[in-house]
Amino acid sequence: MKFFSYFSEILDYKVYDSRDRIIGRVYDIAMAVTEEIFPRSIQIIVSRGFLSGVFAVVPVEAVNSYDKEVRLKVKLDEIVFEKEPPRLEFSLRRDILDQQVVDTDGHKVVRVNDVHLLQVDNVLYLAHVDVGTKGLIRRLGWSAFFNWAVKTIMPDTNYLKEEKLISWKNAHPVHIGLKRNLLQTDIARKKLSRIPVAELADIMEDLDILEKLSLFKTFTVDMQRVVFADMTLQEKEDLIDRLDEKEAGSLLENIPADEAADLLHDLSKDKVDNLMRFMHTNNSRKLYKLLGFSQDTAGGLMTTEYLSLPKDALVKHAWEKIKENADVRKFTGNINSIYLVDENYQLSGMTSLNRFVNAGPDELLINTCLEKNVFVRTDDTIEEVALLIEKYKFVSIPVLDDKGILQGVITNDDVLEEMISIAWKKYKDQI
Repeated sequence: MKFFSYFSEILDYKVYDSRDRIIGRVYDIAMAVTEEIFPRSIQIIVSRGFLSGVFAVVPVEAVNSYDKEVRLKVKLDEIVFEKEPPRLEFSLRRDILDQQVVDTDGHKVVRVNDVHLLQVDNVLYLAHVDVGTKGLIRRLGWSAFFNWAVKTIMPDTNYLKEEKLISWKNAHPVHIGLKRNLLQTDIARKKLSRIPVAELADIMEDLDILEKLSLFKTFTVDMQRVVFADMTLQEKEDLIDRLDEKEAGSLLENIPADEAADLLHDLSKDKVDNLMRFMHTNNSRKLYKLLGFSQDTAGGLMTTEYLSLPKDALVKHAWEKIKENADVRKFTGNINSIYLVDENYQLSGMTSLNRFVNAGPDELLINTCLEKNVFVRTDDTIEEVALLIEKYKFVSIPVLDDKGILQGVITNDDVLEEMISIAWKKYKDQI
């Protein structure tokens, strides 16, 4: 036997035991946390009493039928009532009803007004969430009057014909469960992977910080990195502050070092030290290095993620280097530039893909380098960096210390972003 019903209709159904004695009313329905696309009911939560009500958990195996009421196979004295509602992993009343979900098909955040359930024998499956006005009217118990009024006043309206239901396979709840994050499943990630990352960032803007945190934790590492990059600095700081230190340390390892340093600059030394404990030694060393520079200098703006080769490298070595790092997200913006260094890591030359693309594989890479090494020092100002990048039309420019040792590189995107920030601050000061 299969048919559909709404959770708002099942709520407050009277519950009877096997001897036809009323034992209470339906208060909630617990669902299984599995990899199934459509979660199934595993328990019915029954409440009885009013001001000092009590609650009982009844397994679905004890349910005999649903039909305007719930009939059980067990007797009243076999049911144990407690003073507090049970702590469930995933239930409809607490985790779905009135909560926000991400519509992964429509790419937006919507509020759930009701839940559409498919009944197969005595098991209920979460089929759809109702995000329409009809769902809210049904919850309030006004359906009969409201439908009559609409039919009388506006008989041709689509309200009476249309249901705003979103299939559960296209709905991703933002709320986090009590015992574990019920959203951290392969099914959940597959839902979210269908949304362009740029639109995921827009969706995050519609959520408060706790909802942002809950949703963010369900993303893959790559999704976290890209969505995080699109956040404002304040949003990033709020999120880092809410993540536990292990999670925050892992996140900082998967974003460009210069972005991580920008965030860490505003944190206390104790907080920075704690986060560094959860990072690989090499990465934490790079970040400490960047934190040693003032934010308004080339050293503070540079990133330590770039491609370098020995000065005697061949063109084929450059191709191999690019291929090895093509999927490493940290090198976005730097993947086509290669810096040649000597045994002391002093800059010997700089080249790019468009300069060696037609060169033979066994030709010395240094023969394709720019005739002149153009660079900035770690203590140069942002304005000086911007002038050089504009003059030579570079995608990125190397940063050297006083001994000519390569410290990092600055991309034109980073310079543009910083210059816009400086211009905006000056504009606000003049208002």
